[in-house]
Amino acid sequence: MIQLADRTRTITPSMTLAISAQAKALQSAGMDVCDFGVGEPDFDTPGHIRDAAKAALDAGHTRYGPAGGLARLRELIAAKLESENGLCYRPDQVMVSTGGKQALFNVLAAILSPGDEALIPVPYWVSYPDMVTLTRARPVFMNTTERTGFKITPEQLDGAIQEKTRLLILNTPSNPTGFIYSREELEGLAEVLASRQVAVISDEIYEKLVYDGRSHVSIGSLNQRMFDLTVTCNGFSKAYAATGWRLGYAAGPAHVIKAAIEIQGHITSGANTFAQYGAIAALKGPQDEVETMRQEFERRRDLMLDGIRSIPGLTCDRPGGAFYLFPNISATGLDSMTFCRRLLDEHQVAIVPGIAFGSDAQVRFSYATDRQTISKGTERLARFVRSL
Repeated sequence: MIQLADRTRTITPSMTLAISAQAKALQSAGMDVCDFGVGEPDFDTPGHIRDAAKAALDAGHTRYGPAGGLARLRELIAAKLESENGLCYRPDQVMVSTGGKQALFNVLAAILSPGDEALIPVPYWVSYPDMVTLTRARPVFMNTTERTGFKITPEQLDGAIQEKTRLLILNTPSNPTGFIYSREELEGLAEVLASRQVAVISDEIYEKLVYDGRSHVSIGSLNQRMFDLTVTCNGFSKAYAATGWRLGYAAGPAHVIKAAIEIQGHITSGANTFAQYGAIAALKGPQDEVETMRQEFERRRDLMLDGIRSIPGLTCDRPGGAFYLFPNISATGLDSMTFCRRLLDEHQVAIVPGIAFGSDAQVRFSYATDRQTISKGTERLARFVRSL
C-alpha cells in the first residue's frame, strides 16, 4: 500500500464544500433545500466577459500563456490597483493565478519557511490555516469577539507578534463575518506591522461588495512603509460572478511576486488563456452589472438580517460587506455542528458550522441566493429554533 505524506494528516477537508455537496445530494433526491452554504454568486457572468472568452477561443488563444499571466492582463490589473486602490504596482509586480486560492498559496509558499509563524484572526476563512500548515509553517490564531466586530486590535496584534512571526493574513471584507476594517482601524494595525517589520497578506476578494455607503480601503495604500510590506490578493470570482473561471491575482514586492510565479510555474503553469481574455474584458468594460449585483446583495442582506433578528435566541450584528451573516446561536444550547446538522436534516436548510471558521458560537449564512429562497429559509430557521 502506498504510504501518504505526513502533511495529508494535517489537512482539514473544506466544510463549506462538504455542506454544499450534501445539499446538492438532497436536491438531486428531490428535496426542496434552501442552500445558504456556499459563497458563490448566483448571477451569470456578465455577457461582454463571456463574449470575450468565446472570441478568444475562436481566435485560437488556446495555448500555454506566460506563467505569471498575459502581459495585457497584468497591465490592466496594475492600472486597476492604482486607480481604485491607491496601490502603485508595475505589471511585473502582478501575478495571475488559477483562482484566488492559488494566488494566496503561491505567495504564502514564497514567504513562509518551516518553523515560521503566520498570524490568523479568528474567525477565519477555512483555507488559511491549512495553507499555512502545508508550507510547514505554523498558524497562530488571534481570537476576536462580537464586541470588537470580529476584528483584531493594534494592542492584540502587537502582543501576538513573536520572534518567528513572518506575516499577518488579513481579510476585509471578511469571510465569514462580512465585517470591514475602517481606515482608522487599518492605520492602527499598520503602525504595529511597520514598526515590527511584519508582512501582511491582504485578501481583498470581496472589495466590490460593500454596503451602507462604506468604502473599501487597501492596507497597502496607507503609506510607503506598509506598501513595501503588503501583498494584495484578489480575483474575479466574487465581483464578476466568475467562480468557475478560476482567475485570481496577487500584487506585491517584485521579489515576492517573482518567487511566487516561479512556484506557480512548477505547479500549474499559467492560468487558463482564453479565460484571461475574459478578465481583460472585465477590467476594460462597463462595471454597471457589478454595481447591480452589489445593490441586490445589499437588499438580500437586509432581508436575511431582518429574518434572523426576528427569531428569539439568535443575535446578529449588521455586516458591511461580502455576502455572509454570522449570527450567534449560543442561546440555543447547541454547538454549531449539531445546529447545522439538525437544521439540514429536519428542515432542509443548509448553512456552515462556525467551528469551520474557528468559532463554535456562530454559524454562517450566505445570502448569495434569491430573495424567495431567503424568505423561505428564514421561516424554516424560525420553526427550527422554536422547536428546540
